[in-house]
Amino acid sequence: MFLTIDGSEHAVGQYPGVSDDEALAYFARKYDDVVAQIVLLEQRVSSKAPSTDMQKTVTHLREQLAERNMVGDLRAAEARLHRLSEQISELEKAEKAEHDAVRASELAAREAIVAEAEQISGQDPAQTQWKTSSARMNELFESWKAAQKSGVRLGRSNEDALWKRFRAARTVFDRHRRAYFSQLDSNNSAAKSAKEKLIAEAEALSTSTDWGFAAGEYRRLMDQWKASPRASRKDDDALWARFRAAQDVFFTNRQAANEEIDQEYAANLTVKEALLQEANAILPVKDLAAAKKALQSVRDRWEEAGKVPRGDMGRIEAGLRKVEDAVRNAEEEQWQRSNPERKARTNSALSQLESAIASLQDDLAKAEKTGDQRKIKAAQEALEARQAWLDQIQRSASELS
Repeated sequence: MFLTIDGSEHAVGQYPGVSDDEALAYFARKYDDVVAQIVLLEQRVSSKAPSTDMQKTVTHLREQLAERNMVGDLRAAEARLHRLSEQISELEKAEKAEHDAVRASELAAREAIVAEAEQISGQDPAQTQWKTSSARMNELFESWKAAQKSGVRLGRSNEDALWKRFRAARTVFDRHRRAYFSQLDSNNSAAKSAKEKLIAEAEALSTSTDWGFAAGEYRRLMDQWKASPRASRKDDDALWARFRAAQDVFFTNRQAANEEIDQEYAANLTVKEALLQEANAILPVKDLAAAKKALQSVRDRWEEAGKVPRGDMGRIEAGLRKVEDAVRNAEEEQWQRSNPERKARTNSALSQLESAIASLQDDLAKAEKTGDQRKIKAAQEALEARQAWLDQIQRSASELS
């Protein structure tokens, strides 16, 4: 069997023992098989299937056509393979571009994981929110593992470099966390120890009946408690509960004792309420001697009556002070009126004013004789002023008499 290509005749092969038609059909089927593979490859390229091994298939089909052991339009088949090779090259370029874009995106995602891990590990340990940061660091690690498992390969050098950075960030973070919580445990122990001592003092005071001293000591202990460093929330709450319980025992006992005392003093309050009414009857003070005598009688019985409940003490004492102040003021006013020095000063002033008035009256008479109106007016005004002073001093003198 022979095949003519471009005017040249090529021996295809021979198929002995069959007719010419059967031999031709046999070699034609071999060509059809190649064309079928070309059609299949064209469909794959058209659907943009992965280009892996496509060029190898083209080369293999070309080699089959080059053997010239089939009958058909080999040039047409070769032309189709040529076009396919070009299309596959374009497809490979597109795939590479897409792969590069995906790889760049994956590289950026890994970079972001590493950068965030480094940012977290670079925080000031004293300002770090450890619970939140630890959870986020774990999430980043899970993201890294997922990317390693199913993400695009980045190349050994890239992956090794990024992993070293990520691992270093996690190592620094873990070291800072251990150091922070170790220091926190140390601080917590110191705070607990300091507050345990305050609790021991508070518990020792809880049964004291020296109410004033113990209350002052509790104020001191409370000031020290506030100034002490805080332990962990759980420990601090438990320590505070113990400290407060000791305080409550003391103040409950003091309250009970005060209530018992107040009950004892209730009768004294009744007596002093009556005495206060008696004292108020002295007001207003009209007869100082009688008022002082009555007040002294109230005072004598006031002291004998004893203490009153704490809640009424201020009101009762203020009521008596009001009467005492009124009597004292009345006594002061009477003394001022009978003060010899004041009387002497008043009499001296009277004498001086009377002498001045007599002199002014002479001046006025002289001015009237001369008819000098200016001197008359000046003398009258001076005389009126001195007369007004005289009237005022005379009234004061009458009060002292």
